[in-house]
Amino acid sequence: MNLQPSFKLRTIRKLFVPLISFFIAFFISTAAWAQADAVPTDAAVIGEGENLFRQNCAACHKINQKLIGPALQNIYERRDIPWILSFVKNSQKVISNGDDYAVKLYEEYNKTVMTAFDFTDEEILSILAYVKDQTDNPPIAAVVDTGGAGAPGEAGIPAKYLNVIFVGLIITLILLLIVLVMIVSVLQKFLSQKNDLSSIEKEVVADKFDFGAIIRNKAFMGIVAFVITAVLFKGMIDMLYNIGVQQGYAPKQPIAFSHKVHAGTFEIDCNYCHTGVTKSKNANIPSPNICMNCHSGITKGTNTGTTEIDKIYAAIDNNEPIEWVRIHNLPDFAYFNHSQHVKVGKVECATCHGVIEEMEVVEQYANLTMGWCIECHRTTNVATKDNAYYDQLVDLHNAANVEPMKVEDIGGLECAKCHY
Repeated sequence: MNLQPSFKLRTIRKLFVPLISFFIAFFISTAAWAQADAVPTDAAVIGEGENLFRQNCAACHKINQKLIGPALQNIYERRDIPWILSFVKNSQKVISNGDDYAVKLYEEYNKTVMTAFDFTDEEILSILAYVKDQTDNPPIAAVVDTGGAGAPGEAGIPAKYLNVIFVGLIITLILLLIVLVMIVSVLQKFLSQKNDLSSIEKEVVADKFDFGAIIRNKAFMGIVAFVITAVLFKGMIDMLYNIGVQQGYAPKQPIAFSHKVHAGTFEIDCNYCHTGVTKSKNANIPSPNICMNCHSGITKGTNTGTTEIDKIYAAIDNNEPIEWVRIHNLPDFAYFNHSQHVKVGKVECATCHGVIEEMEVVEQYANLTMGWCIECHRTTNVATKDNAYYDQLVDLHNAANVEPMKVEDIGGLECAKCHY
């Protein structure tokens, strides 16, 4: 039987189309696997990528869900590595070149301009390594068991309320004393008008309270002097302890900036705004330019609409600084270096500043006294892991001690460390 040419073509087409589709899919998946394999998996590279991501990317991106920009999970499978390198370094150039995927992203996210980053290829690959690690090993939300205990600070009555209660009790006692004197005075007048009282009763009723006799009593005056001296002494001690301590200080700021929204809801890393914290003595207050990295595209706030964001625009338009009110202010004779504690010591921000991501208005969390710092140096282990600077010190310390090396063991209690 002879087959018609059209029938043969249809048969060949039916056989080859699925086969070609299979090979296309195979090559695409193979390319994606190759892309994923090109992403570094070294723990040190992942750690470096995490730092870069938190400081530069976390303000706009999350790994597993959308934020201001798209979720980044599997980005190395969706786009090839050269494209990612070009887009991170200059997204506007990629968009202006007419790249379909880049243009689509730009339109989808309200034409929000992504910041151009002066990263090396290795730095971008380290960020991809962190993204891949988080994609493959998504974090598990920790469940904190409070054991039925209340929040910190709810166990007792604050000192300022105790003082109010104490003063209230004194005023109440004075009022009661006045009422009792008035009652006695009325009773005396009533009884003095009665005619059936005996001479002894009349003498008792007519007896006057001799305040002078009490003042002349040495024992009573000694007790009064002791009580007054003790109260004044305690007041002086309290005043000395409170010099320069502003724990709980939460001044009103010129812009109602909510850390709960930025650091909490949107999980913006502290280092993104306070850029000096890992490389300078001071954490520094972010300039309006940093605010505009996000707010050039976000013009309406979560809590206050456009009211507070407009103040940022006004500061930029008028070339005027935003006059933030300083909250944490150590005395001039005390030296403190943020980079030494945060980068080298690996101290978490919350250790000194509290749970910032839960604060609508930031307040001074710790008392920042000398005793508080010394106690921290006595109890904190030195962060020696992956830091060859401490290798010999650790060996010498472990040869003579069972406990881990504390900050006080490397001179953390020397006066000149903080006062020089």
